[in-house]
Amino acid sequence: MNKKAIIAGHICVDITPVFPNNTKNDIRELLQPGKLIHVGKADVHTGGAVANTGLAMKFLGADTMLMGKVGDDAFGHMVLDILKEHGAAEHMLISPELSTSYSVVLAVPGIDRIFLHNPGANDSFRSEDIPEKMLEEAALFHFGYPPIMRSMYENDGEELLKIMMRAKKAGTATSLDMAAIDPDSDAGHADWEKILARVLPYVDFFVPSAEELCFMLDRERYLSWQARAEGRDMMETLDIEKDIKPLADRCLDLGAKIIVIKCGKPGMYYRTAGKEDLAGIGSKAGLNPLVWSDQEGFEKSYIPEKVLSGTGAGDTSIAAFLTAMLEGCPPKECLQLSAATGACCVTSYDALSGLKSFDFLRNKIRQGWKKNE
Repeated sequence: MNKKAIIAGHICVDITPVFPNNTKNDIRELLQPGKLIHVGKADVHTGGAVANTGLAMKFLGADTMLMGKVGDDAFGHMVLDILKEHGAAEHMLISPELSTSYSVVLAVPGIDRIFLHNPGANDSFRSEDIPEKMLEEAALFHFGYPPIMRSMYENDGEELLKIMMRAKKAGTATSLDMAAIDPDSDAGHADWEKILARVLPYVDFFVPSAEELCFMLDRERYLSWQARAEGRDMMETLDIEKDIKPLADRCLDLGAKIIVIKCGKPGMYYRTAGKEDLAGIGSKAGLNPLVWSDQEGFEKSYIPEKVLSGTGAGDTSIAAFLTAMLEGCPPKECLQLSAATGACCVTSYDALSGLKSFDFLRNKIRQGWKKNE
């Protein structure tokens, strides 16, 4: 496959302490002040959309160019060394004045992950950091995690809008992924409905999680989801017709062309615009509007062999979706490979160790890989 893809945005170091399988899964009882919690060896890897999605696409056969920003510090050198092992450090930016972003990922068995996050150099990423020549060479531009990159949500998303407009002007297909938002942070007080209204007309593939999207577009609905879940995984309590479809409708109204909403363990909801809207994606990506237009459905997730951590599962599932799209696969196969990749990712503590090739996944699907009901 000779179509180039730029994966830009947020990158960090993920530090994941390994909890024993017999750890109590009531987080209120587990994380008590003054309590000593015994954990195992920490799993330390690159994280964020640039590393997770970019390296996964590279593993799956895509020609990727990774672009993020790190500091000239120990974590930054760690990130660059890991990317160099994959031949993917060439386009990274180094800021001597800033620190490298890191996350402490609490992946307690039986509950959703909790992140302690420092955005670091990601906050200073700007449109001018992306060379025009790279955009002109790329068939796809994917940007990840603007909610944890200050420059992307300040001024009603002006900088994010500049980036997506530049990519579209270069004839490049665009993709946008989001991230969880701390309600008490500056990002939590940003007007995300206004930001999305400005940006989504320039987004071809919009691939947020249901939780992220609902927080941004319908805070009242989001709070009702929280109350209904009563501390459980919110995603497992959702109703596709009542909860997810209205969000997808809103995204189409705002201008997104192809929507994939990640719904955690249950699977992924997808929706596409009409063929006239899809014609605007551009020829470099090679997407056929006749095949992709007016599609809708829910792709259930595959049952993984084991579950160690959900870290990177959403990113790598989107990596598979985008890679398959660039390879010319029809929508249904793109979503199957996406769901299958997510099921492989959760078998490891990091985002990449559990991944399998498309040939392996296609064979396992043909052999009757069971899905969650």
